[in-house]
Amino acid sequence: MIGNPSQTVERRVSGSTEVRIPPAWFRLFIPSVADLIFIVLLIALTYGALAPRLLKDAGTGWHIRNGQQILLTHSITRIDTFSYTMHGQPWYAWEWLYDVLIAAIYQALGLNGVVFFTAAVIAATFALVLRLTLRQGGGLPVAVILLLLAVGASTIHFFARPHVLSWLLTVIWFQLLDTSETASETAAHPEQDRRLLWLPVIMLLWTNLHGGFLLGIALCGLYLIAGLIRSFSNREDRPKIGRWLKRLAIASLLSVLATFVNPYGYKLHVHICSYLFNRFLMNHIDEFLSPNFHGVAQQCFAAMLLITAAAVATKRQKLRLSHLLVIIFAAYSGLYASRNLSVSSILLTLIVAPILSASIFDTDALQKMTSWLRGLISRGSAFASRMTDMELRFRGHFWPAMAVLLGLLVCIQYGRLGTQQVMDAQFDAKRFPVQAVEVIAQRGINDPIFAPDYWGGYLIYRFFPEARVFVDDRHDLYGDDFLKDYLKVMHVQPDWEKFLNERRVHLVLAPAGGSLANILKETPVWKVTYEDSTAVLFQRAM
Repeated sequence: MIGNPSQTVERRVSGSTEVRIPPAWFRLFIPSVADLIFIVLLIALTYGALAPRLLKDAGTGWHIRNGQQILLTHSITRIDTFSYTMHGQPWYAWEWLYDVLIAAIYQALGLNGVVFFTAAVIAATFALVLRLTLRQGGGLPVAVILLLLAVGASTIHFFARPHVLSWLLTVIWFQLLDTSETASETAAHPEQDRRLLWLPVIMLLWTNLHGGFLLGIALCGLYLIAGLIRSFSNREDRPKIGRWLKRLAIASLLSVLATFVNPYGYKLHVHICSYLFNRFLMNHIDEFLSPNFHGVAQQCFAAMLLITAAAVATKRQKLRLSHLLVIIFAAYSGLYASRNLSVSSILLTLIVAPILSASIFDTDALQKMTSWLRGLISRGSAFASRMTDMELRFRGHFWPAMAVLLGLLVCIQYGRLGTQQVMDAQFDAKRFPVQAVEVIAQRGINDPIFAPDYWGGYLIYRFFPEARVFVDDRHDLYGDDFLKDYLKVMHVQPDWEKFLNERRVHLVLAPAGGSLANILKETPVWKVTYEDSTAVLFQRAM
């Protein structure tokens, strides 16, 4: 019945199940599960146990400095200015738009702002995944479980770097493709098809934010392949499918053209392809190596793969070909490289949660079960249905908005809430040579310092423009030959001293207890000028 809007309203669902619809004020102020996930992730990544992870990648440092350089010069970076060895060489800063954004945030709010922004993007991505999963028919309990596994798998890449924006754009991109295909399978909905025209707009942004824009093109290709097969195998719906395929092909073509709207034009595509197809780099960069399933994040992804296999095997209705192709693509991508675990887990959650929910509460399957088990699952199904329906009705998002405003207030007040210091984002002193860098700064040393590539971004952050690094994690800039010689030094392989001599290295900052530090201590030409539990600073004896 429908009565006073301030009173509870009832609606009949699934024959006999009554779902109480809360009043408008209740739906506005009571947080949904998606809201709670957003708030919990935001707090954990900003003030909680996960917060230190966001600054565990030194690349954040050079992203900030490059963005500041762009803002200062009002021009896109085209040559390297951070490296002593590659100074003046062509450099493709293909994430320049993110660099500008993060530099502006840094200048306004410092590292606290950088961490808070990253945390908000990650939290929004997974909250959106849950909402979209439920809209596609996923049950709330199943969707939450898969989402938690996806979050667990993604922790391996919880860094303040541009890829987190790529996660969010992937979710939006997939949703546009998927809802458009769904509309083409049911009835003609021109307004759904017009959503495809957003793809080139998103691609224009995505191309200048992160190299993950290639994923968007790949997803378009998978849906085009699925659509073509569907068109040939379904004569009755061929005209309708053909119209959708035409729209998708146009949107895909415009999206491809949009990728050329970048500061480097087609040269960016050539550079990225040469980078991704470089076997030496792919075999030596950690994030491009296959995942080690002894880690928690990798085990979460393995659990998702097992659940995906079970869901597909038990699905009674025919699986959409596009979904099958995306599942295969996501599974292969995650198994191929650790850096893909996050996006692969997100895509699997969006597809598998609705499939698994339908399989668990399948009406035909219930008839074959014993009465007590059938009753138990029926009650669970009714509860899940009520919870899912209720979740979709909460659209106020009042508390997430309050959490964001509070976080901004904390950042503006330099991490303080009243008199309490609740946030103090810093690079991890156990991972980076924080104390050693302080000593170097106090001594006024401006000479180039040879250090591991995974410290390079931090050294750029601390010393640029007064000093430059020998190497950092922009591996595509340095190339095979240089990195091979660099690895010889780091692993103390034959002729390791040759590189240091030829490059006239006078200062070395090496990880404490590592092979390089140990061998330099035994080499007379090098003397220790500073040492702590993280790093050892060596100077060549004159």
